[in-house]
Amino acid sequence: MNKFEPVIGLEVHVQLSTESKMFTNAPYYFGAEPNTLTNAVVMGMPGTLPVLNKRAIEKTIQVGLLLDCEIPRQSKWDRKHYFYPDMPKNYQISQYDQPLCVGGEVEIELEGESRNVMGPHRYVKLTRIHLEEDVGKLTHLGDISVVDYNRAGAPLIEIVTEPDIYSPEEAYAFLTSLRSTLQAAGISDCDMEKGQLRCDANISVKPVGSAKLGTKVELKNLNSITGVRNGIAYEIDRQTRDILAGGTITQETRRWDADAEMTYVMRTKEEAHDYRYMPDPDLMPVIITDEWKAELAKGLAEKPFDRQRRYMDTLDLPYTITSVLCQEPELCTFFEETLTIHKNAKAIANFLVNDIQREIAEASHDEDQKVLADFAITPGILAELVALVDKGTISNQIAKEILPEIIKNGKSPATLVKEKGLEQSSDSGELELICQDAIDNNPKPVAEFKAGKEPAINALKGQVMKATRGKANPKMVDDILRKLLS
Repeated sequence: MNKFEPVIGLEVHVQLSTESKMFTNAPYYFGAEPNTLTNAVVMGMPGTLPVLNKRAIEKTIQVGLLLDCEIPRQSKWDRKHYFYPDMPKNYQISQYDQPLCVGGEVEIELEGESRNVMGPHRYVKLTRIHLEEDVGKLTHLGDISVVDYNRAGAPLIEIVTEPDIYSPEEAYAFLTSLRSTLQAAGISDCDMEKGQLRCDANISVKPVGSAKLGTKVELKNLNSITGVRNGIAYEIDRQTRDILAGGTITQETRRWDADAEMTYVMRTKEEAHDYRYMPDPDLMPVIITDEWKAELAKGLAEKPFDRQRRYMDTLDLPYTITSVLCQEPELCTFFEETLTIHKNAKAIANFLVNDIQREIAEASHDEDQKVLADFAITPGILAELVALVDKGTISNQIAKEILPEIIKNGKSPATLVKEKGLEQSSDSGELELICQDAIDNNPKPVAEFKAGKEPAINALKGQVMKATRGKANPKMVDDILRKLLS
């Protein structure tokens, strides 16, 4: 099996977040009743003319700027002809030889030695990014198929990579990085379950060291990033086994069946000439000036990996925290707003990534996925909670205990602490009695600590915190225990 190596290219379709469709003012949003977001332009009625969506063009240029693409001065529109029920006009307005963005690259992170260690980074090269209109959605119900044209005409960018991906894991890393970059920039929500991000993979295998690429197979129906990884892994294995058995690979399009965990043939692969591309006679080319590009560049968001490096270098946040935080634009915005109120970056990030994320996950269900904005906590409330811990008013343990209630009702942490009588105890006389009681009743950790096992003191601290319901000052507890044990 190791005599062959895979070469993979991806075609990623991303639906842009705009209020109207690409060539008409018809609205588009997910979840509307079928066939209610259409008009004469979408349905290709005689006499209708397309009108460009400027915001969609601007967002595409911004993607190109984010991914270091060349933005040509002129871009034009083409008709891609095919006959299929999901395209009512029988042609799709797309871009063929003069796309909006050429070249570019996406930074990815490969797997590290462990989950706690940053892995190696590299850049995957892009071929192009072009803008087009989406097609409708076909649903197959036994012997019949139904079509919903709500999605038809929505602005869609296609991001095409070079054959520059060499494993299922790299494909997974590419999509993860691309999705977080586009989400951070407000380009798209990239929700694969809603069809906002869709991916096809072109996969071939070749003898190790050979410069000649093998025959590629296009893989469709990859409905999740994990599905992309699994589908590619299966197809690499299938092609390799067929070649070793003396067979040949046919250029074709195959469908990934996630339930059966296998691929099967859909059709032989089309070539560009099969689509009879021609310039669209109803649309003028787009001229992109340097001034326009400069204006669009001003509003670009920081890329996730750049933000992660900044957090690690300037705020001294660990990789384990930043690797989670910087994949979620909503969390980063909340974090930075909180940091303007209270400056303890590590404590704020820990609460967000560990405790608050856990509460969100526990409140979410398959049919009701929660996000941070669904809860009552605000940056000001989180800053107040962290400040109470930093001042020694409450312990970190108490802060974690009251956090679920704060997240749910948005109540002031200071008010809640006062109402519940949770202020941290710093009465040295009372704490010394409790510490002595913990020592008297726990001879094993006492003996271990005196024998040089430093972590054994944590068992005694736990007993003191339990006796005080978490209200004891941890620093005072540590000092008193060490004094008594000495």
